[in-house]
Amino acid sequence: MKILLLEDNERLSNVVKYALLDEGYSVDCFFDGDEALDSIGNGYSCFILDINVPNADGISILEYIRLNHENTPVLIISSNHELDKVKESYEKGCDDYLKKPFYIIELLQKVKKLCGERKQYLIFEDSFKYSYIDHRLYKGDEEIELTKKEILFLELFSRNIHFVATYENIEEYVWEGEDTTLANIRSMIKRLRKKLPTDSITIIKGIGYSLNKSVKSI
Repeated sequence: MKILLLEDNERLSNVVKYALLDEGYSVDCFFDGDEALDSIGNGYSCFILDINVPNADGISILEYIRLNHENTPVLIISSNHELDKVKESYEKGCDDYLKKPFYIIELLQKVKKLCGERKQYLIFEDSFKYSYIDHRLYKGDEEIELTKKEILFLELFSRNIHFVATYENIEEYVWEGEDTTLANIRSMIKRLRKKLPTDSITIIKGIGYSLNKSVKSI
């Protein structure tokens, strides 16, 4: 699960980043609003935005997110405690507002609540297991090498084992917002299926892919 963090205080940014990494999230950090805005479409599962940052401010970015990524959760973190600013943030579509200074455990709990409790493993048949902790696939004790795109595809199911990954989901998250073709997506899935037990990935005709009902998450 990938998170965009916009925070121009480098020390705080690093503290938040490493706390999230310890919980198994991937994190891209930005100190400038314009740079964050340019990366919004790179397949993030959650946005953490400071308001007062250089160039594009957090509220403007929040508005852009709500126009283009309506269902992706947004957490505002800000030293601005004014009621009007808090109200504006919620009216523009933020899911939660965390006032600075805050305890890191507060932020982690809010992220978990917004993103859903992250599972630790996908359990396949024939002793196959994918770990969301170290992002690796195992058969028994043997590691099976995965490409970055194969890992990102499996990450799509970290919150919901029954998730149906549409071609659009895959392009946005696995290809990180870059344009691709159905042929490229199908080729990637074909290679991944060869590394997993038979029929672990189910084709949803005309829509995308899901995991077979035999696959469990814990």
